[in-house]
Amino acid sequence: MKKIEAILRPQKLHDTIKSLHVIGVTAFTVSQVVGRGQQKDQTGTYRGHNYTVNLHPKVKMEIVVSDHMVERTVQAIIAAAQTGEAGDGKIFVTTIEQAYNIRTGVADETIDELHQRREAN
Repeated sequence: MKKIEAILRPQKLHDTIKSLHVIGVTAFTVSQVVGRGQQKDQTGTYRGHNYTVNLHPKVKMEIVVSDHMVERTVQAIIAAAQTGEAGDGKIFVTTIEQAYNIRTGVADETIDELHQRREAN
């Protein structure tokens, strides 16, 4: 199993979710985050004071998939979230050693079996 963490523009979240649903990835976690990368700082004036925004709002998606779904998932995220501009985000893929279902206490051998059971019901 692999964990895919994608940091994206907030306005691209809906398109990314739709793209993931098309390939059968329906389980994920989304968090609102702020971060700094290649995107340029923004400056402005508020009530006569200058300010600089150097942390930009982003969303982080965390998705766990079986090894054979990694490339399809990554490509679906890129296709939906890419604008070609600085600040589009990053995707990180890491190995998951074990996963357990809290409700049952049983180890999930592959996350895809979990998706298939949910779709069957």
